[in-house]
Amino acid sequence: MADLFILFLFLISGAITGWVGVNWLPEATLDQITNLKNLKIALSGLTALVGLLIAFIFQQFRNKLIQKIRTMPTDLLISRSIGIVLGLLIATLLLVPVLLLPLPKELFFVKPIFAVLSNIFFVVLAYNLADVHGRTVLRLFNPNNTEALLIADGILTPANAKVLDTSVIIDGRIQALIKLGLIEGQIIVAQSVIDELQKLADSNNSEKRGKGRRGLKLLNQLRETYGRRLVVNSTKYEGEGTDEILLKLTSDISGLLITIDYNLSQVAQVQEVKVLNLSDLVLAVRPEVQPGEKLNLKVVREGKENSQGIAYLEDGTMVVIEEGLQWIGKRIEVIVTGALQTPTGRMVFSKASNDQPPNKFEAKKAPQG
Repeated sequence: MADLFILFLFLISGAITGWVGVNWLPEATLDQITNLKNLKIALSGLTALVGLLIAFIFQQFRNKLIQKIRTMPTDLLISRSIGIVLGLLIATLLLVPVLLLPLPKELFFVKPIFAVLSNIFFVVLAYNLADVHGRTVLRLFNPNNTEALLIADGILTPANAKVLDTSVIIDGRIQALIKLGLIEGQIIVAQSVIDELQKLADSNNSEKRGKGRRGLKLLNQLRETYGRRLVVNSTKYEGEGTDEILLKLTSDISGLLITIDYNLSQVAQVQEVKVLNLSDLVLAVRPEVQPGEKLNLKVVREGKENSQGIAYLEDGTMVVIEEGLQWIGKRIEVIVTGALQTPTGRMVFSKASNDQPPNKFEAKKAPQG
């Protein structure tokens, strides 16, 4: 109904503008017109079409603005609105002295141009400042809000909110990090993440069903342990998939996205969204092995290259052993020769110690092959 009213309003306004606008033509032009009524009808029809076109453009802008407002967090909406009002107020105060200046008629255009530019400049400036510091300003006006009370009670520390994605919830290590105090601030879980976990829990695939149930169980444990610190954000965003929604949510609240999804962390960095990949955290605190260091490892399988053997450190790091194929199933002493860091993990290269006796069973078996 509102859309039809807007179309009708612009259509009528355009027609009236065309009809009345004929009277604004120069007198010399009006004297040459033989049929003024037909000219008014023709011009009214033309301006009515222009008004209709403007109405369609206005409706598109209006719908996008309404959708943006509906999906925007309340505190962000309030802070941006206050920022725009303050920007307009400052621009108006600065504009008053300029309007009172006795400028000559040749410079009459300076005042309206200055008015438009000053309003645009201060509104954009205040809008951007509200994005960065809006929540701090709101706390000054309302020091008794929920977040301030949680900080005062010692339940919540003053830190950026942490947004959890599906992968890090299923992984489970986030619970230990929160318990140890390494993850501070409010913990936010998007409704789309809960929906995705529920979908996995209802899956016919046993592996997916187990992941979904494990993720939902972890959320229930976090809720029981931390109560109001865990917040479910039900803001609806336009986007294809949970990842896009999480990126928009994290950006809007100036939070930190926590994930173990390598691709999602890379996209977040491209979009300049703060992100923490738990895999990077594990790599950062993982003890390093140095070249020349001796390790006692069990060779568990064959490597990709001929005669290579594969072993693993206690933290899961893969160790490639040169000429280690003959010791599969045996525990041997190896010497670290180097290491390679990759985005997905770390590989350690080694060779068998010179004091390591050969596997006699494999040595006998080799000639038969």
